[in-house]
Amino acid sequence: MKVVTCTAPVNIAVIKYWGKRNEELILPINSSLSVTLHQDQLKTTTSIAASRDFAEDRIWLNGKEENIQHPRLQTCLREVRRLARKRRNDAEEDTVSRILNYKVHICSVNNFPTAAGLASSAAGYACLVYTLAKLYSVEGELSEIARQGSGSACRSMYGGFVQWVMGEMEDGRDSLAQQVEAETHWPELRILVLVASAEKKHVGSTSGMQTSVQTSPLLKFRAESVVPERMKDMIEAIKKKDFEAFGQLTMKDSNQFHATCLDTYPPIFYLNRVSQEIISLVHRYNAHYGRTKVAYSFDAGPNAVIFTLEPTVDEFVELVTCCFPPESNGDPFLKGLPVNPTSLSQDLLSAAGSDQCPGGVRYIIVTQPGPGPSQSQDLSLDLLGSDGLPKRSA
Repeated sequence: MKVVTCTAPVNIAVIKYWGKRNEELILPINSSLSVTLHQDQLKTTTSIAASRDFAEDRIWLNGKEENIQHPRLQTCLREVRRLARKRRNDAEEDTVSRILNYKVHICSVNNFPTAAGLASSAAGYACLVYTLAKLYSVEGELSEIARQGSGSACRSMYGGFVQWVMGEMEDGRDSLAQQVEAETHWPELRILVLVASAEKKHVGSTSGMQTSVQTSPLLKFRAESVVPERMKDMIEAIKKKDFEAFGQLTMKDSNQFHATCLDTYPPIFYLNRVSQEIISLVHRYNAHYGRTKVAYSFDAGPNAVIFTLEPTVDEFVELVTCCFPPESNGDPFLKGLPVNPTSLSQDLLSAAGSDQCPGGVRYIIVTQPGPGPSQSQDLSLDLLGSDGLPKRSA
């Protein structure tokens, strides 16, 4: 039995992807751009074992066995295996050929809430494709295959700042992810994930996109007339480390994405009351300082992702804690990178407003840009035991 274990990151789009022009190949109607979050805080871990003793392919996600026949899963398995057959060299031919004839057991876990709008499918499919590639000794461009599992998964194949170029070819060969800058490019950048809900979304991203493409005139206008220019401006802001431009573009694009959801018929509501309170707080905070010090972004869910620079983290986290007092349920309110307690000025508290929403934010994950997928050499991290079945701790 051969076992390979890898990890892959979550990414958060600052120029959003919403809508496909080809459902089967997952080809988007516009390009997008994301920041890869550090795996020390948010990651998917996947172990894949291949053995001649396995009777069939099987998969376990977060401790529960799932249907391996899911079409997108099958696409990823088929495409990586096809590349392995095509690219194997003479030295590896015997080993790769033998393993290619074996069935596989796949075990995958997330260290963050699944299906709550935290890009779990992106990390999951990126990790699946990367781990399969390591199992079969496949190298080279993998984002095209990851894209066919989950569109945004292609961006999780790289660290730092990543663009997904929509491409023009009908077969999708040019719809790929490209790294704009490495995770080391902007060391001061910090990301705060404000988890307002860990519940499953009422409307999944796939069905939501389909309805938006069919019914929203604003979505078509956004894809054709707004995003191309925003992509250029965002890449320039990142390269220059211009937080003012980066922050404003991030918030405007998040707002427009959710406007297209409201323009969809029937309308889709991913934001809740806590989300709206966070948006209001960010704007009051920036108005207090007369510049953009923090920026929000919301994917298809109510959880806020806040971008800021390292010197601002302590104060803004203190402000969020003050406005959304945590419920004492025994779980830590702050997770991830360390945050230092600080005092807030009376002027800032007045600017933030007196309204409180106890328990509105369940917890905060503090992180930063991080690297792409990697293979683990620590056998203790394998999720599958010597029998090819999930370990109990998995």
